[in-house]
Amino acid sequence: MSRAARIIEELTRGMCAAPFDLLGIHPVTSADRPGRVVRAFLPWARQASVLREGAECPMRRAGKSGLFEATFPAEATFFPYRFRILSAAGQEVIVDDPYRFPPVLDEARLERFNRGEEIRISDFLGARLRVHEDVAGASFAVWAPHAHNVNLLADFNGWDGRCHPMRPRGTTGIWELFVPGVTAGTIYKYEVRTIDGQRLEKADPVGFAMELRPATASIVVDLGTYEWADAEWLRRRGERQRPEAPISVYEVHLGSWRRPEGSAGGEGTRSWLSYRELADELLPYVADMGYSHVELLPVSEHPLDESWGYQTVGYFAPTSRFGAPDDFRHFVDRAHKLGIGVILDWVPAHFPTDGPGLIYFDGTHLYEHGDPRQGIHPDWGTAIFDYGRPQVRSFLVSSALFWIEQYHIDGLRVDAVASMLYLDYSREAGQWVPNVHGGKENLDAISFLRRLNDILHAEQPDVLTIAEESTAWPKVSHPGWEGGLGFDMKWNMGWMHDTLAVMGKDPVYRRWMYNQLTFSMLYAFTERFLLPFSHDEVVHLKRSLISKMPGEAADKFAGLRLLLGYQYAHPGKKLLFMGGEFGVWEEWRSDRTLDWELLEWDTHRGLQQLVRDLNRIYREEPALHEADFSPEGFEWIDCHDADRTTLSFVRWAAGWREAVVVAANFTPVAWEHFRLAVPWPGEYRLILNSDAPEYGGTGVLVSGTLEAVGESYLGRPAYLDFTLPPQAVLYFKPRTPGPTP
Repeated sequence: MSRAARIIEELTRGMCAAPFDLLGIHPVTSADRPGRVVRAFLPWARQASVLREGAECPMRRAGKSGLFEATFPAEATFFPYRFRILSAAGQEVIVDDPYRFPPVLDEARLERFNRGEEIRISDFLGARLRVHEDVAGASFAVWAPHAHNVNLLADFNGWDGRCHPMRPRGTTGIWELFVPGVTAGTIYKYEVRTIDGQRLEKADPVGFAMELRPATASIVVDLGTYEWADAEWLRRRGERQRPEAPISVYEVHLGSWRRPEGSAGGEGTRSWLSYRELADELLPYVADMGYSHVELLPVSEHPLDESWGYQTVGYFAPTSRFGAPDDFRHFVDRAHKLGIGVILDWVPAHFPTDGPGLIYFDGTHLYEHGDPRQGIHPDWGTAIFDYGRPQVRSFLVSSALFWIEQYHIDGLRVDAVASMLYLDYSREAGQWVPNVHGGKENLDAISFLRRLNDILHAEQPDVLTIAEESTAWPKVSHPGWEGGLGFDMKWNMGWMHDTLAVMGKDPVYRRWMYNQLTFSMLYAFTERFLLPFSHDEVVHLKRSLISKMPGEAADKFAGLRLLLGYQYAHPGKKLLFMGGEFGVWEEWRSDRTLDWELLEWDTHRGLQQLVRDLNRIYREEPALHEADFSPEGFEWIDCHDADRTTLSFVRWAAGWREAVVVAANFTPVAWEHFRLAVPWPGEYRLILNSDAPEYGGTGVLVSGTLEAVGESYLGRPAYLDFTLPPQAVLYFKPRTPGPTP
């Protein structure tokens, strides 16, 4: 069989790995007949002709394979042309030939990708609208180094991959094809034919949009059409996100914050508010509540609603559940106009094993680690990235940078970092592979996380990276040159679990758990901590925040007010999951809306008002946020009062002249003539009382202004004398600044 005949046979079977060797325009091989021949594989066509410079040349069919060709004997050079095609159904189209165009991609960038040095693969992989040799269309490119061949499936070729086999780029492992005439909105996939003969249909790993589940195709997107209006926000972002800034985060699952009335969910439905509707409803609410940031559970495309977005298939695609990419841009733009930063949950720890996704992408373990002891997550049944593979590192770094640059995201909260750091995470002995030193540390993942943070901070120095890291791994929020991982902040899971454990017990037992309230200050400044009450704490039978509190309804409200007031007084930035701010009774469910009707009740409105005021006070008082990460910003007054289960401390602003003095009572008993030692004599104004009637409290009132008794107490020069309300936290501020240190 001749080479041409073999290629034709491969085209017919959809197994052609070198389509440009036959298709397009080529020199005539016969020495006595110089010229050019144009060939096209059109299995769906009845007739075809070549159009060039106003002339038309009919093409002849070569057998029954679908190959058409026309010869131009007098032509010594290549020339531009188009096809006029009459389909078998009688429809006529005029198209450019994809196989007459030279390669699009820059070889140097492909080499950088293969070395793991390319940080913006979205510039050339995926589907990019472009003008190539004065012709508009789209280039498609995908990494599949072990594939036998890759075909393009699309709505424009009737999902027949034989019509658009892709060009291999030498030894780079990249397959590419420029298709003229492709416009935004085109739907496509890759048909990967493996060495062992499998046919895999894959979504684009670098696709910028995907169909609404359960459909799985990618969508061509024009990334250059949106006109941003947030230049002022971006100019000041570094100031708003510096370590000394007040950062309080409202964590949100977009699909269940609020739903259209009567929506039921389910596959094939659009039962959520859109990005634009959420911009009009959610964001003004976040601004009114006084939050500095909104954190979104992953909006990267995912096939299963119940995964909440944490099983990502589209690392460059905002989920189509809520609209198109420009709709998500509008959401971020509106947030910035309202003074709200947007943090995105991002998941480099694992990905789902759904067929159209990254798993077994080219018939080999390409993105995932090949050893199941390192490549499959035992808790979630998901695949784990091979962090040692340079191209995978390039892919993940590029994804992170893409969200920041293309969608103006202000921070990434990196999910499940602990599962990345430990080779034995959730594994028994014999189920994991030690590193080269015999240890359990995942050296490749550690290296990747450091490189990720180094690159993001070099490219976008005012953007935050936040680690959900649940162990005592050292220096998570320290720079790489100090031996750290390079994150800006780490979730303080220890503080969260200890505090919730105390607050979940009947107050009579809290005196015996007193050390769990004070223990956090032994390590509070070893990392830059964010204090979370997140979605993970209100699901899977853990109960909602208010339902965790013991006692009758009034006790539960008092407990939750105390919990939140204590959170805002404790060093560290703040995060609260949606619904906690007004005391939803039911556990969070991703398939239903929050119980907004609860706000018809005074107690729920009072709790919501407390959170609103906590955000305002936290923002207005430098002592409560300037030194969140510094031991100079905190000083115990009394951390030995276990019998009454009270705590008191001072939060200091930089320079120690401004202070907020805090007293917290973790029992349901009002302590009369409670003495609170203060830094200096004078008047102290009560700026927060979580037990105030406007918040639904008991009304055990403290005067708005107290004069400190000028006698030494607990080593301080003065003290306040008042009744400390039950299950309450109080903030006092001196009327005048203190003396210069």
